[in-house]
Amino acid sequence: MVQRASRWLSNLGAHATLEEDAFVPGAWVLALGGAEQSHVNVDHPEQIFYEYLRRLANHVDEHAVPGAPLRVLHLGAGALTLARYIEKLRPGSLHVAVDLERELLDFVLDALPMGDPKNLKTIIGDARRVLTEELAGENFDIIVLDIFSGSGAPDHLTVPGFYSEMNALLRPEGIVLINVGDDPPFSFADSQIRAMSQVFQTLIASAPTEIFSRKYPGNMILAGTQSKIDMAMVDRLRAAGPHPGTVLFGSDLDGFGKP
Repeated sequence: MVQRASRWLSNLGAHATLEEDAFVPGAWVLALGGAEQSHVNVDHPEQIFYEYLRRLANHVDEHAVPGAPLRVLHLGAGALTLARYIEKLRPGSLHVAVDLERELLDFVLDALPMGDPKNLKTIIGDARRVLTEELAGENFDIIVLDIFSGSGAPDHLTVPGFYSEMNALLRPEGIVLINVGDDPPFSFADSQIRAMSQVFQTLIASAPTEIFSRKYPGNMILAGTQSKIDMAMVDRLRAAGPHPGTVLFGSDLDGFGKP
């Protein structure tokens, strides 16, 4: 029998559910108001189901020495899929997870606790306020923003100033990873490429190949860093997939980000 956990979230006015994946032993699907939000395999967190999360994980894999612990800030918690991935492959990593909804985060962690809870700090609040107030002066190897999609994005989380505040918390070789969900003609993705280009020396975009045609909806991963491009790393990102996929940077992104 498929197991299922459910909780009414009064702040959101919706039910959150965690239901076992009937096809993948040990995996769970988080849904909010009936809409699927996250997928996590707690038995094998190194196995990632969603394509966009796999692309995020590919960037994590490229950071520092393989297996070395990282300090990671997650803006938007979901089912903590990426945090569990890092915990599995980089033991000793420290995570800070920021989310607006305490009830949702508590529900997820009550049902599916992290393997080592002492390495996870949770903060409830608006992502930008937390950056500038509660986390001021701290530093991270990686900052992951996985909060919004297209026109539903809060304006104050889409401007160059917000990306500058994230950059201020990065270690010298650090990287910001943004999940951008959008629909044709990808005007929101364009706006985020413009905003990030004002802050970061290097910008990399990766997505299913069809996304770059601007004809199909989907998720694009934007990576911003002050480090120079490492072509060998870009080649590895391309090889890592998921396929068919495309990784663009520099002049290849000239067609994107234009008003």
